[in-house]
Amino acid sequence: MENTINLRLELYNQCLAYANQRISNAQEALDHAQESANTEEKSSAGDKYETGRAMAHLEREKGLQQLNAALKLKEVLDKINTSSSSDRVTLGSIVMTNSGNFYLTISAGLLKVGDIEFIALSPASPLGAMLNHKKIGDQFVFNRQTTVIQQIY
Repeated sequence: MENTINLRLELYNQCLAYANQRISNAQEALDHAQESANTEEKSSAGDKYETGRAMAHLEREKGLQQLNAALKLKEVLDKINTSSSSDRVTLGSIVMTNSGNFYLTISAGLLKVGDIEFIALSPASPLGAMLNHKKIGDQFVFNRQTTVIQQIY
């Protein structure tokens, strides 16, 4: 049981690091866009100034969108209880199947714990939606491949 808790915690921490890195990158982009907007000097060519300001504004909007998306990842992670488990796949479940291992949380891609690989995916993704609420022994077809759930942690 302790190994399961450690595994859950390790996967959770990897996803948290992923979300925090996305937040940090978005904040840096936002700060850079703000700095560009602040340093844009008005020249005798007014159109150049306006174009520069417009570009800085677009970059700032893009940075805000990235920051909001990253903060939503963190919100999902905040809902996960790393010490509880269920007999059905729910948010925060580790799912072992005949075709791979999954961590139903946020779309963070490939995670490794020791020699074992996991794909962190969102319950809103197509595969995540198929896994959600399944139990051990359930099967489903994804990409023309029948997948059987072997373990849920």
